[in-house]
Amino acid sequence: MIDVTAASKQSYTVNLSILFGELPLLERPAAAAAAGFTAAELWWPFGENPSPSQAEQDELRKAFTDAGVQLTGLNFLDDLTKGARGTVSVPAEKDRFRENIAVTAGLAESLGTKALNALYGNRVEGVDPAEQDALALENLVLAAKAAHEIGAVLLIEALNKPESPDYPLVTAATAVEIVDKVNAATGLGNAKFLCDLYHLAMNGEDLAAVIDTYADKFGHVQIADNPGRNEPGTGSLDFEDLFARLTAAGYQGRIGLEYRPAKGVSADSFEWLPRELRSAD
Repeated sequence: MIDVTAASKQSYTVNLSILFGELPLLERPAAAAAAGFTAAELWWPFGENPSPSQAEQDELRKAFTDAGVQLTGLNFLDDLTKGARGTVSVPAEKDRFRENIAVTAGLAESLGTKALNALYGNRVEGVDPAEQDALALENLVLAAKAAHEIGAVLLIEALNKPESPDYPLVTAATAVEIVDKVNAATGLGNAKFLCDLYHLAMNGEDLAAVIDTYADKFGHVQIADNPGRNEPGTGSLDFEDLFARLTAAGYQGRIGLEYRPAKGVSADSFEWLPRELRSAD
């Protein structure tokens, strides 16, 4: 059991693209609310469609507002449903990503969402990595400007190499390098590092060193235990120490719960976090 003292210094948001996945998407905000959560986040929720209909967007908005759950984070078009890892750096997806920028920003603005995540995209066989990186910077600048217009941050995330072998951002340092390039290009300063402790642990990084070195660059933190990507307490990560380090480093943002329930039932995977700490209020 995690020390409640460490856990109580944080506020939490539950990722409804991976948790409560046993339910239809539109039922998940209410399920999160029933479990005591008042904040949630999503990967891109409309599959491969960069521009869902107004009716589809309205249904999603209603699901959150009716449940009284704040959508705190949203991915730009990520193509995760077809095994991709984002569209930002992929030349063939240039038009789809750019079409999606205004749609994502508009949906986020309507729900008061203040964090937009742009997954970088996999390397493409036969395409010069430098060409992909140049395109990524162009697209991330556009995304950062759209996020800025609604008072949001743009998140850039490192994934883990074992599960995403073609994804080029697999260390904190490489992701932060992109963050710095975007901020230098826009002058806005709203690009931030999405520090997913599970992915970094899978990559063998020293999590304490990452927090100590880059906490001032963090725009969001996500967690799952390792190995297994299940809830805290099922693996080997020392969350008491990690939470304490985040607090000591001055991180005041939310912790995103982005794990798979070990026993397959999401509502049963929150015993590590007392109910009174689940609300973001």
